[in-house]
Amino acid sequence: MIQKLVRHSLTPILGACALLVLSVPAFAGDSAKEAATAATHAGIAAKSAGLQQVHMHLHHVVNCLVGPKGEGYDADQANPCKDLGDGAIPDARSPEQRATLEAALAAAKLGLASNDLDEAQKQALETEHQLRSLTM
Repeated sequence: MIQKLVRHSLTPILGACALLVLSVPAFAGDSAKEAATAATHAGIAAKSAGLQQVHMHLHHVVNCLVGPKGEGYDADQANPCKDLGDGAIPDARSPEQRATLEAALAAAKLGLASNDLDEAQKQALETEHQLRSLTM
């Protein structure tokens, strides 16, 4: 009898909760957190002693910036921003922010394309500076 009473009492409440959940907009990503995470990995890349480590962290940067559906995303590399949104660029809220993120992405790609440790580190540092300018 108590179970029947509880079931009948909860049904309207659960229905209202379901409607509320369905009416809430989809999860919006946090471009600022994604950019800050990417900046951290760019900084790690800039200080890494070996080219392989520089490239690994720059891949993390690219994955954070473009997101899993973006051009250049590498599913074989980690995405430290996976729970933060769809990527800093897709989640950007202003054209100015998007332009800075695109500049950071371009620097990260230059670092990835370089087989020279010093040049890759230099591009990682430039990437970090671009991204830090957003988080200040």
